[in-house]
Amino acid sequence: MSNLLNLVIRRTMSSASKGINHVTVVGGGLMGSGIAQVAAQTGHNVTLVDLDASLLEKAKKSIAKSLERVAKKQFKDETSKIDEFVASVTARIEGTTDIKSVADKTDIVIEAIVENLDVKQKLFSSIDQLAKPTTIFASNTSSIPIAEIAKSTNRTDRFLGLHFFNPVPVMKLLEVIRTSDTSDETYNVCMEFGKKLGKACVTCKDTPGFVVNRLLVPYMAEAVRMLERGDATAKDIDIAMKLGAGYPMGPFELGDYVGLDTTRSVLQTYARFEPENPLFKPIPLLDRLVEEGKLGIKSGEGFYTYKK
Repeated sequence: MSNLLNLVIRRTMSSASKGINHVTVVGGGLMGSGIAQVAAQTGHNVTLVDLDASLLEKAKKSIAKSLERVAKKQFKDETSKIDEFVASVTARIEGTTDIKSVADKTDIVIEAIVENLDVKQKLFSSIDQLAKPTTIFASNTSSIPIAEIAKSTNRTDRFLGLHFFNPVPVMKLLEVIRTSDTSDETYNVCMEFGKKLGKACVTCKDTPGFVVNRLLVPYMAEAVRMLERGDATAKDIDIAMKLGAGYPMGPFELGDYVGLDTTRSVLQTYARFEPENPLFKPIPLLDRLVEEGKLGIKSGEGFYTYKK
């Protein structure tokens, strides 16, 4: 093995957090697989959990392809080094459909499943008695108050939010959300963990949407209301925000990328906890598109139409 590759792997291995060495990620979708990748890439042993074995296989292939892109930037066209790097990282990721087999040996459980409070509560409640007393629980939710999820467990002091951004291997930000019960130790361990993952960590109280989505989602919603009123076209609003405000994507491009069903779900969650806030009121145009199955890029049509 070359000296350069040895150096890369040693740095990767040595970066594992002292407080967190084994990471369990629940949810093998885009976010979960991304979190698993960055954790393994920074020297942590990772177990990726999902109910669907086929989704786990898909996630592993996706992670391998993503790692190849990372390795090609480091090693250019040196195929043997690229293969060694990918193999060394993927070797630290195992998949399972049985969370009971890993719950009692992990240092942190990061949930990245469907954005539904009841489902998240059932998950954490089911593993609360299985996990070590010292195990930290974290949710990757983008909209649900962390305290609402945490109250399904008996470890509210060891519960917090770790909100990653898509695509996880590329996006540098990590929002660390602490509740009024989150202990200083838990918060400090997770801040250090986030830094070891190569993320820039920001802290927010347990408010709807935290920092980014609390600002971003109402902005996207107001853009839809502008379109609904006929103030401007979707294309012109997108161009205006990109060229006038310096945004990399316009609100309609972003909505189609995120998924209009996801955007509506986030608004509905905010409205549930702040029903009087006019920023979160339903938008008939958005509702109609979702009901028609026009969800954005993933369905081939949203505010724009996409080639399949």
